[in-house]
Amino acid sequence: MPVEMKKFGFRIRTRGGSVVENLTIQGRDREEAERKLRQVYHHCVVLEASEMMGAAPADASDFEGLITLIADEGRRGDG
Repeated sequence: MPVEMKKFGFRIRTRGGSVVENLTIQGRDREEAERKLRQVYHHCVVLEASEMMGAAPADASDFEGLITLIADEGRRGDG
């Protein structure tokens, strides 16, 4: 039986102080999505979180933007 995956939107502050908006992460529930978020952004502070309604397909540019943000955090050494 397939597990229903939901999308959750997050706005966070990284441990370096940067605010990252419009992060979208899939999970069975908010706790799972937040756990996945914290695997990428260690010691972040969740400023806002919401369940996203609708089943809009993922946009490749959103994924590329996320990769860019992660790479930028890695270059700065505080992400």
